[in-house]
Amino acid sequence: MPTELHIRKRVFLLLIFLVILFALLAVRIGYLTIFQGGELTRRGIRQWTREGTVYARRGDIVDTNGDVLVSSTTAYIVSADPRRIDDPEAFAEIISPVLDISEERILEKISDRSKSSVTLKRQVSREKTDELRLMEQTGDEQTKKAVSALLYDEDVRRWYRKGVFLVQVLGLTNVDSVGQSGLELQYENLLRGTQGKSIRTVDGHSNPIYDDGNLYIEPQDGCTIVLTINSTIQEICEKAMRECYDVNKAQAVHVIVMDVYTGAILAMCSKPDYDPNDPPREQLSSLQGLMRIRLISDVYEPGSTFKILTAAAALDSGVTTPEEGFYCSGKIKVDGDTIRCWGNPHKAETMAQALQNSCNPVFVELALRMGTEKFYSYLHAFGLGKKTNVDLQGEESGIMIKANSVKHVDLARIGFGQSIAVTPVQLIAAACSVVNGGRLMQPYLLKEAVAPDGTVLYRSTPKVVSNPISEETSMKMRELLELVVSIGGAKNARIEGYRIGGKTGTAQVYKEGRIVKDVHIGSFLGFAPANDPRIAVLVIVDEADAPVDYGGTTAAPFARQIFAEVLPYLGYEPDTAAETEMISVPDVLGQPLWQARKTMSQLGFSVLDDGISDTVTAQMPSPGASLASGSQVMLYTYSEEVPMPETLICVPDVSGLSVSKAGSLLRQRGLGMEIDGSGYAVTQIPAAGDFVSPETVIKVSFSLPNP
Repeated sequence: MPTELHIRKRVFLLLIFLVILFALLAVRIGYLTIFQGGELTRRGIRQWTREGTVYARRGDIVDTNGDVLVSSTTAYIVSADPRRIDDPEAFAEIISPVLDISEERILEKISDRSKSSVTLKRQVSREKTDELRLMEQTGDEQTKKAVSALLYDEDVRRWYRKGVFLVQVLGLTNVDSVGQSGLELQYENLLRGTQGKSIRTVDGHSNPIYDDGNLYIEPQDGCTIVLTINSTIQEICEKAMRECYDVNKAQAVHVIVMDVYTGAILAMCSKPDYDPNDPPREQLSSLQGLMRIRLISDVYEPGSTFKILTAAAALDSGVTTPEEGFYCSGKIKVDGDTIRCWGNPHKAETMAQALQNSCNPVFVELALRMGTEKFYSYLHAFGLGKKTNVDLQGEESGIMIKANSVKHVDLARIGFGQSIAVTPVQLIAAACSVVNGGRLMQPYLLKEAVAPDGTVLYRSTPKVVSNPISEETSMKMRELLELVVSIGGAKNARIEGYRIGGKTGTAQVYKEGRIVKDVHIGSFLGFAPANDPRIAVLVIVDEADAPVDYGGTTAAPFARQIFAEVLPYLGYEPDTAAETEMISVPDVLGQPLWQARKTMSQLGFSVLDDGISDTVTAQMPSPGASLASGSQVMLYTYSEEVPMPETLICVPDVSGLSVSKAGSLLRQRGLGMEIDGSGYAVTQIPAAGDFVSPETVIKVSFSLPNP
């Protein structure tokens, strides 16, 4: 038996052990309290609270009349608690079709079970969240258990109310409602608002506990921005450009409508485009191309629409008058280079008639008369060579040869719209200054910025940038440009009862630094009413797939369509109610050019031709179409001459054609053909749409259809 001494010894040892254990516990508690107290407190708070961001409602974008174009709608952030998911595969299978997320992606998100919440998807619609909540109530046990692991936080998403409408200008936001392009990016600071916050207490199973610990900080909504865009005019332009894009089978089409006197942009549209409510975000390179605002970011040689500026500068500088006589022989030599007119020689003509005929040699002479210093001073006053400072990001300043590097031949070509590159917004702003009394206005899109409480924070006012020409010159130019539409080369833009002025243009296309044969950029720049202009319209058709792709045939008819709908909307009634007699266009295919011109002229049509050969091979409009007397008809001829070596040729699509038809089509483009097989064309190398040198041999494989 243990003695009393042994018992005391054991008690003493136990007491020492307890003292040491208590000391260790005290040290541990002290360490946790002093050194880790803050971190443990934060961990505890994270475990019993859930913090969420309450996104501010992004400001609306409205048109000039208050019509809402873009707004923010309530959406939800759907999250999941991985610790409450017993069967990840079943959970992913149930949730995937509702949220439209792949099962693999869901499994990847919920794989980290150390987290109490992982975001599955942002900007989920109310309909989807209601569907999930209903599944939790009415589904089977497995479904109820899976859906019970979901959490919902309020979110917002951007809603473009009119769908495919003004898409490049309005731009896009990302899932965090941050502007990525267009006006959404330009006015991010005004639109975004200030985010709020929500904090709620939860139990060990992440169920909310409604007590005084919950906190909700209200977000501050963004401002509303009011645009100069008129949604009615924009819709008219959208419709016209859809038709223009389809009819011309063009690479792209563009239109911009501007208030002549203020520079306010009333409509902007480019095709192709996309649906901003469902953008192709997975195809990033394609989306970036569709998002580009080409009316401000792309430069091009304007061609004959530029003659508006040359004519205005020449008249204002006093180097010519509308009545001065000129003679066009069809070509003019400058520094040894031959510059040709676009068609047959115009012979004797006045300066006013040269503008109506779009005569290149006359505008070469006008540019040379002014000289580099004087002509360039006018071009700079028209705003060329620098940005217009329109309120959109990505604007280019155009391309001008430095004044000290300009040769006579360069100056000559600038006179009729070559050897200079402009953006469409530059060109229309400059043209507006020609007809509005001589004031170059800064283009703009923002009319007002309005705070959520209705306070107007900012209001735009028209800004005069320069005064390139006098009011007297402007008045003369309005008269001359009205004649271009009424009796000159822009008759396809004429509307009975309305006074319209303008100018067509056909610009060259460059690929790899060389001119592409038979491919052009057609355009029309016009204004109305001609005596007191209210609006200006610029229509551009990029690389139309048409037998005749001049601006008078590809662009002017659609500008006419826009004017015909916009002018009555603005309150302008036609001056006469008399109906215009419509005449059927005759078939002149295969006729000598002189005979075809005579036939058309006898019926009252104005005739333009390409001046290549002497036999008509195509005509626009097609035989049987109805046109008003005085309208313009294009006659297209074909020459067997070998194309110039500095040109490239667009390879046509011969798929489905027989051997003879494919060969004929390729020969018309100056290309050869290597035949493989028989029947109908199935493949070709190089492919359709590629640009090749003249006389390139196209290898075409033919095959008979299966019986």
